[in-house]
Amino acid sequence: MKKQVLLVAALAAAGAASAQETVRIGHVAAMTGPVAHFGKDSENGARMAIEALNARGATIAGRKVKWALVGEDDAGEPKQATLAAQKLADAKVNGVIGHETSGTTIPASKIYHDAGIPQISASTTSPKYTQQGFNTAFRVVANDIQLGRVLGRYAAKTMNAKRVAVVDDRTAYGLGLATEFSNSLRQQGVNVVAKEFTTDKATDFAAILTKIRAANPDLVFFGGMNAVAGPMLRQMKQLGIHAKMMGGDGICSDEMQKLSGGTMLDGQVVCAEAGGVEASGKPGLDKFRADYRKRFGVDVQIIAPYSYDAVLAIAAAMDKAGSSSPAKYLPELAKIQYKGVTGNIAFDAHGDIRDGVITLYTFKGGHRTPIAVTK
Repeated sequence: MKKQVLLVAALAAAGAASAQETVRIGHVAAMTGPVAHFGKDSENGARMAIEALNARGATIAGRKVKWALVGEDDAGEPKQATLAAQKLADAKVNGVIGHETSGTTIPASKIYHDAGIPQISASTTSPKYTQQGFNTAFRVVANDIQLGRVLGRYAAKTMNAKRVAVVDDRTAYGLGLATEFSNSLRQQGVNVVAKEFTTDKATDFAAILTKIRAANPDLVFFGGMNAVAGPMLRQMKQLGIHAKMMGGDGICSDEMQKLSGGTMLDGQVVCAEAGGVEASGKPGLDKFRADYRKRFGVDVQIIAPYSYDAVLAIAAAMDKAGSSSPAKYLPELAKIQYKGVTGNIAFDAHGDIRDGVITLYTFKGGHRTPIAVTK
């Protein structure tokens, strides 16, 4: 009789274990292609969050669950992004972190909206993303309107730029950022002496740089990613263009030194990251960076802390709602107040981060060095 009781108890325990809920969080970014270093950074941050949730036995309304990351590669390509999004929607993941770029996030967002799956981008800055009216779309970084305004003001007032050339890569991110920067410059009364464009896969910039050289700018603004900005900087030097370079978070990583072929001078490049922490939040972010290096053996690029916070904000919303069902926790996510390593996570009516901060950087010895945190 005693053996039968023990057997029944063991079977019940095994049944409970097998019935444990698994919450699957999708993550999509470029795992291949020219911006894969940013995509891997984002995925690593999300993975750290999933591991932290499992390590502390994070529950949903007191129920223990297993947390899992479902990764997809969009290669930074809009068509591949929609295929990846549909795959996650068909798999009925509980939430999505991604995509990495504006050009991939925007087309994918409709698929998540149609499926009713909440999506948080940890890096997309195009205003169009949250202007579509999708109640499932959120971001944890400031947008290009804020970023362009800050960069334009800094170029005019601090760098004292008088003659500026503007180049973009024709992507949603690059063109959007360049447009907002140009608008800000006009408000500051600064002349845009040349406007050129390239692509996000270009490697030869001789034609546009020759035109820019003739305009004699003291600053070249590039809207795009460092995979293009680095080689462009190298070719600027070859053509005798001694202007400084400015850009957004797409060029704001230590990869710039390698991609420029070691030609980047100290203080030559100024960039801005949509995000950052003020002095009170620095210890928490420093700890995250140390933990990240210990876990992955490399330093944070840019996105990891934001994808980490995005996962944990979703988990907090699920706990408040008492459910991992997207339809049930979405209202809680929209009004979440979560203290993350990047600051307070709270969204406005459009899904944009409230009071988003921006960090300005330059490079010294090839390493990104902060200048200021502003709004």
